[in-house]
Amino acid sequence: FRFCYDNLLQKMIFYKMLRFTTNQLSCTALPQVNNVRGIKSFKPPILYDHIQIPERPKLHYIDRVPNYSNSQLRPPKMHKMLGLMRGPETVHNKLIHKQYGIQATGGGRMRFIHFEVIRMGLLRKLDWSRMFAIWRIDSPWQAVTKKGQGQRMGGGKGSIDHYVTPIRSGRIIIEIAGHCEYLEVKDILSKISAKLPFKAKAVSQEILELDSAKEKWQIENNQNKYTLEYLIKNNMDDLQRKVKKIDHRFFGKYV
Repeated sequence: FRFCYDNLLQKMIFYKMLRFTTNQLSCTALPQVNNVRGIKSFKPPILYDHIQIPERPKLHYIDRVPNYSNSQLRPPKMHKMLGLMRGPETVHNKLIHKQYGIQATGGGRMRFIHFEVIRMGLLRKLDWSRMFAIWRIDSPWQAVTKKGQGQRMGGGKGSIDHYVTPIRSGRIIIEIAGHCEYLEVKDILSKISAKLPFKAKAVSQEILELDSAKEKWQIENNQNKYTLEYLIKNNMDDLQRKVKKIDHRFFGKYV
């Protein structure tokens, strides 16, 4: 009887020690997991019922030289017209399809090669069965002249070398729409915008609305009244004579 009691007591002590060690391990080393069911709240899927994909979704080819109706007309030479690149774009600065696109954040000129960079970059990357793209700028129309290498000064204006399209800040270059989200086309548009001859960025309708709201808020909540506009208008430190002519109109916002 004594032998059986001792064995039973040893077993109880052993199981008690084992239970203590397992509880201690679970409290220190093992993570605590609460298997509790909860309500999941996912965003509803985006509906694209209002979007109709056109028959030709791809960007059309852009002519290198403008086509004149009269074949006997001599292509006119033009001035530089730098004002076409300065200042903000006031007309084509919004998205027609309210989805995605590339927006210029600085002024510049687009040549034929830049049109091809955009067209070929989108041609190889987008899924044209559910997306489409459109141009928002004109084909090259402004003539740029150049003299041959090694010529002496004088002799009149040089011959036409190539054609360009002037771009202002805020101009929408292209638009992409269809059954897609912004994350699908963001990298594609960002890589293309980095290859353009002026500063540009990939935008969506939400980004444009946030930018306009942020600019409006900064103007309304600005506590420093001595802005560049205030200094130029009041001719402080004789700024009206020192600043550029364009700063009299845009007050240092645009180059």
